[in-house]
Amino acid sequence: MPRLGVVGTMVWDTIRARDVGREGPVEEWGGIAYALAAADAAAAAAGGGWSLFPILKVGKDMREAADLFLGGLERVDSFDGVWTVTEPNNRVELVYLDDARRSEKLTGGVPGWTRDELVPLARSCDAIYVNFIAGWEMDLSAAAALRAAAEGPVYADLHSLMLGVGPDGVRSPRPLEDWRAWLSCFDVVQLNEEELGTLAAGWEDPWAFAADVVGPVTRGLLVTLGERGAAWVATRGFWKAPTEPRPPPGAVAPAEALVSGKVEPEVPVSGGDPTGCGDVWGATCFVTMLSGGDLESSVSAATRAAQRNAGFRGASGLGEYLRSETGVLTGRAGSRRRGSA
Repeated sequence: MPRLGVVGTMVWDTIRARDVGREGPVEEWGGIAYALAAADAAAAAAGGGWSLFPILKVGKDMREAADLFLGGLERVDSFDGVWTVTEPNNRVELVYLDDARRSEKLTGGVPGWTRDELVPLARSCDAIYVNFIAGWEMDLSAAAALRAAAEGPVYADLHSLMLGVGPDGVRSPRPLEDWRAWLSCFDVVQLNEEELGTLAAGWEDPWAFAADVVGPVTRGLLVTLGERGAAWVATRGFWKAPTEPRPPPGAVAPAEALVSGKVEPEVPVSGGDPTGCGDVWGATCFVTMLSGGDLESSVSAATRAAQRNAGFRGASGLGEYLRSETGVLTGRAGSRRRGSA
């Protein structure tokens, strides 16, 4: 069974003012937990297919709770990539201002991966999904080493890489330095519309920027559009066969024709909880692509999954919920091994 490495950070969320009429906060798993739950459901829906290999650092204060969550996922094949660190686990306080806008305050000190730590783990995988939850899961050097070590495609959701953290822990958008070098570390890049606009600040048209950066190295740029669905620019050859071998690092590949498209929600979006929707979207999209879906069908599946996520609260139990919504229910996976740093 091919293995998908999932790189990110487990976050314990405290959510305020999300549920109308609720006075107290809600506490639940967030961060990469949403993506893991969605990847688990998407892999089960595809039948056979991919196993999941979490590549995570977890604070020792939350390791037991993290193991309970990860142990409930059917497709996780090993805990060897889950390392315990002495620093307190990352926690985020989310305060909703309205249905779409919220403030985020981050505490905790889980460190990122060094290139020497990351490369051996990456080499055990057939594809890699990276989600910048903290924003410092890896530095640019480690990201470049990851791509060089990975035999299959590397997908990245850049979200928190483009967020700064103030002295009080409050997160806010920031420009991404060395953005060309960052993009070159990944075969497929996921952004939301605001992030695309930030990267394309020097272009009159953000989609002209997208067409400029997509090519032999970064072969797909996927942009979530909130209630309007999602759109993409990609090389024609990549989205038909995302698991084909890539040119070696530094090789000059011939230019390919680009394709673009957009998928709108099948039913209008109204209300719901947006927490984790981008994480669910990206993990579903990539697993569907790896399972043989073309880009349009993968984006459609991702959009449906994100819509379903909006009707659920938290990441615990999310995988089972997403599977039940598609009518696919599978049994438990086999034994798992716990890793340590």
